[in-house]
Amino acid sequence: MNTLTPLNVLFLCTHNSARSILAEATLNHIGRGRFRAYSAGSSPRENQQPNPLGLQVLRAAGIATDGLRSKSWDEFAGANAPQMDLIITVCDNAAGEVCPIWPGHPATAHWGYADPSEVQGSEDQKLEAFRQTLHAIRRRLDLLVNLPPEKLAQQLIQQSARDLSQS
Repeated sequence: MNTLTPLNVLFLCTHNSARSILAEATLNHIGRGRFRAYSAGSSPRENQQPNPLGLQVLRAAGIATDGLRSKSWDEFAGANAPQMDLIITVCDNAAGEVCPIWPGHPATAHWGYADPSEVQGSEDQKLEAFRQTLHAIRRRLDLLVNLPPEKLAQQLIQQSARDLSQS
């Protein structure tokens, strides 16, 4: 990776409303221009929007939420889409699905997180689930952005990203 061209990272989940949105916003926030994050879902529901609790937790953490929207992974499989360097699934459903053939054959990794939007309980308990998920995502993304440039070279990024799934 050269220092002028950011590494394009796509986070995938099924509906693109919680975990992948949290990861996209967080990496764009901490990526220091070395990364450009996107997110998408394998099957977002009609009129799907980012989960309001996820947006609330991001804003409380000082992370911008402008422009975040739920979208299909089909947006990133076309000829006019930005070419991805790394694709990370953040839910077990998306990890097991047959993905599109991505232009440029990007590296892939799976970083599984429990779905905070499935937590039952009070509003505070649901909000805490989103906070915990954001914290877990942030911990891995901090490790990713602090990898030395040679670990982000095209031939090594696959292993580097997969190694972080153990962190």
